[in-house]
Amino acid sequence: MAGRRRWSTEEILDAAAELLRTSDADSFSVRKLAAALGTDSSSLYRHFRSKTELLRAVADRVLAAAMDGYRAGGDWRQRITALALHVRDAFGQQPQLAMVWGRYGASGTGSRLVMEEALQALRGSGLPDEEIPARYHRLAVLIAALIASEAGVGTITPEEHDQGVELFRVAVLGADPERFPALAHFARDIRPLGADRRAAFEDILAAHLAQIEATIPPRRPAGA
Repeated sequence: MAGRRRWSTEEILDAAAELLRTSDADSFSVRKLAAALGTDSSSLYRHFRSKTELLRAVADRVLAAAMDGYRAGGDWRQRITALALHVRDAFGQQPQLAMVWGRYGASGTGSRLVMEEALQALRGSGLPDEEIPARYHRLAVLIAALIASEAGVGTITPEEHDQGVELFRVAVLGADPERFPALAHFARDIRPLGADRRAAFEDILAAHLAQIEATIPPRRPAGA
């Protein structure tokens, strides 16, 4: 009798990514993945030691894909902005994986490529080397949080979106002006969380980069 098929690491990651498109990290399990592949969990543990390691590898492939189309250019702020938008767009096509990345992080070639480019850009900014690790960490946390937050909105169905918009309108436009005077005043201009996400992403990132720029020591003139 023929033995069970041996799945490659890439095939396992493909199947895991597909399973995560219709579920989330909490309900995902190695057992479910094994069942989808028609094998047993022990065969998958030969490739990945734990569910967390597997999820990190799936997220890392998205980072690697984002870097495939990335070309460094411009000054340090332009490089970081372009990098962040490439990663955002890559995860935007697979929002469930964005939430996995926000929760578990990633480790692998994709992660190293993103880290290398961000660190290179920060070194080109004129920041002292001793400040770069902390600045990088804050920047990475901000970008991951923004992308994961946006992914949460991206996974809802059209029906859920419409219902949410209607509930938002009721909550805002129906606010008692005596109890919520500021909300009543701005009610017609307040937008739901899902509106203009890209513009908000770019504005928040630009503000953070401007904050970094304000701390960079002025460059000394040549020969000074």
